[in-house]
Amino acid sequence: MLVITRREGEEVVIGDPKNPIGVVRIASIKGDRVRVAFEFPRDVQVHRREVAEQIVAEGPDVIGKIGNG
Repeated sequence: MLVITRREGEEVVIGDPKNPIGVVRIASIKGDRVRVAFEFPRDVQVHRREVAEQIVAEGPDVIGKIGNG
């Protein structure tokens, strides 16, 4: 696992810097809450861990359901 420190507004480039797969930006930090922005092509799936685990447990039909949170 790679752990890095970023400040609000700073970014991490994923993949080749000349042609990145995507970019992760720290959108805002308020208290103990951090908002993270992901910029990836639409065909790249990005899920919160709990949603990813639910997809694995229940199957791909979970994609598209909206829950609390």
